[in-house]
Amino acid sequence: MLILGIETSCDETAVAIVEDGKRILSNVVASQVEIHSRYGGVVPEVASRQHLLQIIPTLEQALLEANATWEKIDAIAVTYGPGLVGALMVGVNIAKAIAFAMEIPLYGINHLEGHIYSAWLDDSDPAQSPGFPLICLIASGGHTDLLLMEDHGSYSLLGMTKDDAAGESFDKAARVLGLGYPGGPAIQKVSELLDKADFTESLPRAWMRGSFDFSFSGLKTALLNKARDYGVSYDSPENDAPDQEIITQLASAFQESVVDVLTKKSLDALSETRAKGIILGGGVTANARLREQLRESAVGIPLFIPPPRLCVDNGAMIAAAAYFNSLRRPADVLSLDVIPSLRLG
Repeated sequence: MLILGIETSCDETAVAIVEDGKRILSNVVASQVEIHSRYGGVVPEVASRQHLLQIIPTLEQALLEANATWEKIDAIAVTYGPGLVGALMVGVNIAKAIAFAMEIPLYGINHLEGHIYSAWLDDSDPAQSPGFPLICLIASGGHTDLLLMEDHGSYSLLGMTKDDAAGESFDKAARVLGLGYPGGPAIQKVSELLDKADFTESLPRAWMRGSFDFSFSGLKTALLNKARDYGVSYDSPENDAPDQEIITQLASAFQESVVDVLTKKSLDALSETRAKGIILGGGVTANARLREQLRESAVGIPLFIPPPRLCVDNGAMIAAAAYFNSLRRPADVLSLDVIPSLRLG
């Protein structure tokens, strides 16, 4: 079964063709990072207009790379939430048009569920080994959620961010330190310059004991205050020639704080629910330090960490999720609409 997946929830125009929910035939992503970097973050209206410009060329490239024609496509899958309303509308409307014109099934997919199914695209099948239930950590620019996946399509929300998402916090921290956008890769790159033996700075961790919820706003404020104390924040008078060593220390301290909380919460959730393994998804889970610490801390625990190209938004994850959706539910009707605040679990 060949499914064409479309993902336009934020600032990536992504189209992929996946066979039987696991084999990627093509996975094309048209990034808008360069456009939005000048603003320090995603501008929704700009993102929507770029999707309109890029969606047709991206569709054509995905078909070309998969050596496929429209007649070979068995179903269309598209993200219908959560995300930016204008961006979602571009993907949903073109998916409905294709489904109508080609007379093939349409599947609206939850963006968060798509991130979970990235694990099935990495030469593995978590449902078979180790089997359900599984802990799912979804950490991205707009979401930081811990879920218990008890079966295909069955989720329980264990915890979520009460303020900033982890990815959003990385972006804001990078802005404070003048490291550019997107913040996650920028902070990781700077942190790699620092030898652990030289690590002297520390920042708070919001454990929110008694729950699996997250909070990163206090950490962001603590970073801003320290950056101002050292004269290296974007609004400090002394910032004309900032001390790069201090910036490196603070960036590393910020990254360590986020990584520690994400790691411990995930392992605590696994222990309490007696789940059999952990799935990671979302752009933040491409962070090398997070992947390293989880592997070090979860010895003997099955971990499913997709390669970085599948952690960020992509069409393959949407197509994979649609395949497993097709095994348990009917296709969606053409009146499918976007739900910007869609939840999972």
